[in-house]
Amino acid sequence: MDFQHRPGGKTGSGGVASASESNRDRRERLRQLALETIDINKDPYFMKNHLGSYECKLCLTLHNNEVRTFAKALCLARRAAKEAKEAPAQPAPEKVKVEVKKFVKIGRGPSNFRFFWLCTTQIDYPEIAESIMPRHRFMSAYEQRIEPPDRRWQYLLMAAEPYETIAFKVMF
Repeated sequence: MDFQHRPGGKTGSGGVASASESNRDRRERLRQLALETIDINKDPYFMKNHLGSYECKLCLTLHNNEVRTFAKALCLARRAAKEAKEAPAQPAPEKVKVEVKKFVKIGRGPSNFRFFWLCTTQIDYPEIAESIMPRHRFMSAYEQRIEPPDRRWQYLLMAAEPYETIAFKVMF
């Protein structure tokens, strides 16, 4: 900044700068400093809109020029560093252990199988609790590990605690 030929200053000292000139100089210094550290074109959070102002996608603020955008980015970085320094070191949260239910398998349960045009099956589970519903699942031949996979077959699995899982082989 040129401080020569200003009223109120001694010869050779450069004179006194007005408040607006010192603000402009400060903004230019901030801009140069920020350009060294931040590349606004590569920052995904700052975008120049169709009016020529800058938008921060992080906090949805609007800035009129680059200097304000840089100042905000530096302020956010300073705040994050300060909070990281002041925050006590948090120990890693312990993993919550889920207790696995252990029960003794008591067999497959009696079943009745009849084949007509439609296949019907009835399975009795006399020893399950009233709140437990038997579960079913269809499984492809590629998921099972008992027989070699054959894409013509699927498996219907029926399960209820404390009984073992029953599988029916069904043609697809």
